[in-house]
Amino acid sequence: MAIILGPNRYGKAETRLVRVTRDGETHHLKDLNVSTSLSGDMEAVHLTGDNTAVLPTDTQKNTVYAFARKHGVDQIEDFALLLARHFTSSQPAVHHARVEIEEYAWDRVPVTGHSFARRGGEVRTCVVHHDRDGRVSVVSGLKDLVLLNTTGSEFHGYAVDEYTTLPPATDRVLATAVHARWRHAGDTPAYGDSYTRVREHLVEAFAGTHSRSLQQTLYAMGERALARCPEICEVRLALPNRHHFAVDLSPFGLDNDNVVFNAADRPYGLIEGAVLRDDAPDPGFAWE
Repeated sequence: MAIILGPNRYGKAETRLVRVTRDGETHHLKDLNVSTSLSGDMEAVHLTGDNTAVLPTDTQKNTVYAFARKHGVDQIEDFALLLARHFTSSQPAVHHARVEIEEYAWDRVPVTGHSFARRGGEVRTCVVHHDRDGRVSVVSGLKDLVLLNTTGSEFHGYAVDEYTTLPPATDRVLATAVHARWRHAGDTPAYGDSYTRVREHLVEAFAGTHSRSLQQTLYAMGERALARCPEICEVRLALPNRHHFAVDLSPFGLDNDNVVFNAADRPYGLIEGAVLRDDAPDPGFAWE
């Protein structure tokens, strides 16, 4: 029996980067979490401890900071592509680079041009792959986008067995924290505009769908985004069902016609799925 080295990669995870751009008295803020990961001709370091091909993870961190100073940071996808191309073109042993970025949004406080308040829990994301043969993939996304409908949601007619206790619901609260990722079909000239439009259509589909299941809502969200945003070809969604249970107030002589709820945090249903165009190009390494 032979023992061989399998797939491997290494990098610097979660480099925290805050970039301030000063435009006179008005300042602009970018707050990012950047993770880089490299792979390629790395057998020697694993098998013999020869570090010749290894670009230190500390160097990868420093590159993030240096590129932020030299090139600035606008759209996270463009910054990720810049980093990934640099690693694959500057290091002969690096055949593939993966760069993942999370962006945390801040709103300017109007009292001054340099004061900011952190915006909610929603996080913008991207994952970029680039290899030395010039193949590129860009996946944009968001996570922790909390949405809720107070009505317009049902759940009944499901399979039952001896362990089923859930009562059918014809009018329920539907709430979720959206984790969405979408694959770009090719070059997208303006990632910021694309992000705004995809997010808008995901939210509108959630709000506008009379839901008989969260699965139906998931498909409606992906379908609408794909129909309205031709630059993307696939959407992957993870929707935790944030259950809201009507509280039994009868012991207190009170009725409760979907007015007072217990917002339970766990356990929760987790609905996941992909929606894509039938002519979507092969994803290659996009989802790795």
